[in-house]
Amino acid sequence: MAHVGKRLKKVYEGLDTEKAYTIEEAVKLIKSHATAKFDETIEIAVNLNIDPRKADQNLRGVVQLPHGTGKTYRVAVFAKGPKAQEALEAGADIVGAEDLAEKIQAGDIQFDRCIATPDMMGVVGRVGRILGPRGLMPNPKLNTVTMDIANVVKAVKGGQVEYRAEKAGIVHSGVGKASFSEQALVENIAAYMDAIQKAKPTGVKGTYVKSLSLGSTMGPSVKFNIESK
Repeated sequence: MAHVGKRLKKVYEGLDTEKAYTIEEAVKLIKSHATAKFDETIEIAVNLNIDPRKADQNLRGVVQLPHGTGKTYRVAVFAKGPKAQEALEAGADIVGAEDLAEKIQAGDIQFDRCIATPDMMGVVGRVGRILGPRGLMPNPKLNTVTMDIANVVKAVKGGQVEYRAEKAGIVHSGVGKASFSEQALVENIAAYMDAIQKAKPTGVKGTYVKSLSLGSTMGPSVKFNIESK
């Protein structure tokens, strides 16, 4: 039998890994076990009955969490003229056009999300091979190709979360920090799950959400009850 270290034993102390807790119980347990020296991210994993290989089941979207994520996002915007000014006034960290594309081509990618006005997609396309693999390519489905620059920048800065199904049909995202109150985390999780439910592909038959789990960066994870969301 493999040796179980003291830290691992302590991490799972008081947890039943087979039990499906309520959201409130899960949040309380995960918060109490997030004992790292930094503010751990609370993460949700949703196992869905989907096949992401099918175009209509390749689940991807964004959701606005009512209490934000606790993370500061650096936002880059491809825009010119009044829209560039609008982006700056809304709080964008980097704004540009051809000059921004040149920075990206040179490996200067100091941002977490990228937004573009539709007229700039020709320029963005030049660096698509760089942005795409990093998950940074502006996409109409994520509302990151838009003329509503100010509101989208504010939404991203205010705690908008992107979700995307992996090959096995699992979607996972950060839904807050261990320092958040239990109520704030519960409300963030409820908003996240509401978005996932609304995004259910029409071709899915039977149970859509197979299982849910909640964990933290350095801590354990526990299952929680689907009906309790």
